[in-house]
Amino acid sequence: MFQKSDFGIGQVDGAGSVALDAFVRPARAPHKLPHKPAQKPTWREAISDWAHRVDLTPDLGRAPFSRTWWRGLATCTTLCTTVLLAAPGFDPLPGHSRAPLSEVQFDQLRSQMITPLALGADTGGRMGPTDAVAALTHTPERPTISLDAVIGVGDSFGRMLQRAGVSGRDASAVLGLVGNAVDPDSIQPGTRVGVTLGRRASRAMPRPLDALSVRARLDLALEIRRENGALSIRELPIAVDDTPLRIRGRVGGSLYASARAAGADPSTIQAYLKVLAQQTSVETGVASDDRFDIVVAHRRAATGETETGKLLFAGLDRASGKALNMLRWTIQGQDQWFEASGVGQRRGMMAAPVAGRMTSSFGMRYHPILGYSRMHAGVDFGAAWGSPIYAATSGRVAFAGRHGGHGNYVRLDHGSGIGTGYGHMSRIAAHVGDYVRQGQVIGYVGSTGLSTGPHLHYEVYRGGVPINPLSVKFAQTSQLSGQALAAFKAKLAALKGLPVGLPTAAFASAQMR
Repeated sequence: MFQKSDFGIGQVDGAGSVALDAFVRPARAPHKLPHKPAQKPTWREAISDWAHRVDLTPDLGRAPFSRTWWRGLATCTTLCTTVLLAAPGFDPLPGHSRAPLSEVQFDQLRSQMITPLALGADTGGRMGPTDAVAALTHTPERPTISLDAVIGVGDSFGRMLQRAGVSGRDASAVLGLVGNAVDPDSIQPGTRVGVTLGRRASRAMPRPLDALSVRARLDLALEIRRENGALSIRELPIAVDDTPLRIRGRVGGSLYASARAAGADPSTIQAYLKVLAQQTSVETGVASDDRFDIVVAHRRAATGETETGKLLFAGLDRASGKALNMLRWTIQGQDQWFEASGVGQRRGMMAAPVAGRMTSSFGMRYHPILGYSRMHAGVDFGAAWGSPIYAATSGRVAFAGRHGGHGNYVRLDHGSGIGTGYGHMSRIAAHVGDYVRQGQVIGYVGSTGLSTGPHLHYEVYRGGVPINPLSVKFAQTSQLSGQALAAFKAKLAALKGLPVGLPTAAFASAQMR
């Protein structure tokens, strides 16, 4: 792989060797230069030599307060001082500014700007006057102004009157008149109000209110008019049919699409599917030949307006198998769904008591404050201070107040020996004896009692003994009997006896009232 080659004068080694005798010239004796005396370095060379020998810019991080360090500090101070002394000043530069616009020029420019109307702009509403415009001695006004105002979401009837240009005096009078018929705050957002403003005596005065009309409720319209200088109100009752609306149809390829085609609102269909899912699987338990049966609260006025209320009945007539008939019934002020036999049942998992992540589980643990291991009879949820705490399921407040290491504590009794506890609250929003529903706010996250930070300590009891909250399911069952069961079955028969579609006969009788 390799072949040694020695190169030298007069040496030959192998066929691959080369004699270099002929290529190397004989060495020549060095030429002796005449001796010159040493020259004295110039001042530039002397300074350069001194700068090489003396380090003017040493590393100030090494050997602090040494002789070399002080030399470097002096160099740094000198350079910084030189820069600061040589820096330019901050005096303003002289210049010429444009002359300010006159009032007329500014008005012409402002009227052509594109600016928000909410900030008082009049873009496109007018043009700034020029020298070709002659001022009028008197500008004529319209005798009346008619406009439609709308009550917005989060708005009020009084603020709507102010936006429409009604004076404060007339607005107070209108609120008093309307308040005698209905609560002004009960008028629904989106309601249109017709306003007519009359001629004013002076430009410095607001226009007086001549007339106002509003649909306060589905069954009531109000008209306000100015007669003999005073405002008066007139109530106009409207006939309304309250007969519930029944919708039936074949399931077909899609229960939702078929119900929509039959005339049901999306919110009604969603409520129907939710009730149906409590009894059977909507995906696998409903066949295409089954027929849905929906009854919803419905109101229709003689003027044509309608209102759709709560779902009252959810039925499913199966082509094969037992039919489902679920009726909404109220017990102790709470709506529940009952089967046709009068049995109501609600199944599911307890709702999360707070929006947060679990930081400590149920069981033995080392207590971070007490400093020893003991039973942790609940689970902890980390959450921000002041976060709302919700009732995991409906129940009655059995305790609300200070409770030892739990700090501010609430305990709920859910019946059948089941109870839940909520500790370390910053503030309690429930009172002993109150009946709270699932998801209702009962307090707010805090760090009272033996706590190292804001969190919720959540407990579940069965027969007074704490159990793991993560393993608890609940099943609350109600059974109607006696007069309640008779009234329930009578209402069920009445709803199932309704005709399909709009009840024209009942509406005709309502118009006669």
